[in-house]
Amino acid sequence: MVGSLSAGLLLADEAGAHLPSVDDFLPPEILFQGTPFAINRIILIRIVATIVLLVVLGVTAKRAKLIPGRWQGVVEYGLDFVRDKVVYDVMGEARGKRYVPMITTLFFTIFIFNLCGIIPGMNMAANATVVMPLVFAIWTLIQYWIVAIRSQGLGHYLRHELFTPGVPWPVYILLAPINLLELLIIRPASLTIRLFANMVSGHLMVATCLAFAQFWMVDAANKLQGIPVGALWFAGGFAMTCFEAFVAFLQAYVFAILSTVYINLSFPEE
Repeated sequence: MVGSLSAGLLLADEAGAHLPSVDDFLPPEILFQGTPFAINRIILIRIVATIVLLVVLGVTAKRAKLIPGRWQGVVEYGLDFVRDKVVYDVMGEARGKRYVPMITTLFFTIFIFNLCGIIPGMNMAANATVVMPLVFAIWTLIQYWIVAIRSQGLGHYLRHELFTPGVPWPVYILLAPINLLELLIIRPASLTIRLFANMVSGHLMVATCLAFAQFWMVDAANKLQGIPVGALWFAGGFAMTCFEAFVAFLQAYVFAILSTVYINLSFPEE
């Protein structure tokens, strides 16, 4: 079976089957071409997903009842999960109340944007280009610097972060630039790259499985061998689609909890 899959990769590639690439995540403009307001497919997906998210949450809040129905219960469970299992677990209730709206917005927006990759008709995660993950990461960056300046003062915060207490002073020559690089570059870059890379790789895996499934079922000359091998590739694509749904949630959770941790680190130590 493994040999058939390996042979399938080689034969499909030699036969000219279209394999997905990163260029497929940069579709041409479809609206307002040549203007500053040009919109391609990914931007359109982001707009639609945002509108749907706002409408669903708005209607749910407007129709909320004291005894929640099934849908209201699901939404409230999601909100409680972010508040209790992400924000309060990391920051505590007293400190975390201020940041529940921000982290909840990050979690639900990233989750819905990620799910667009497996929704028929969209088939592309809204976070599959670097722009949106970078925007979310910059928001977190701005917030933890605001917290640091407000709670400690800029000078005290930089002195404490760059010159870690208890370290021999010659080490500061190397340590201080690294710590500054972490505050300004490494933290937002880690948030951005983790989210962006996971969504791109997941989509490419699904698209690759389906491309080979189509090749073996439709284009392969040997139908007797092509149909079962293509069915196997299709089953792999279905399994990867289910896994991508899990990754959509997991990446939203990881981004939310890391953002909470970074903000919490900017508070003075107890």
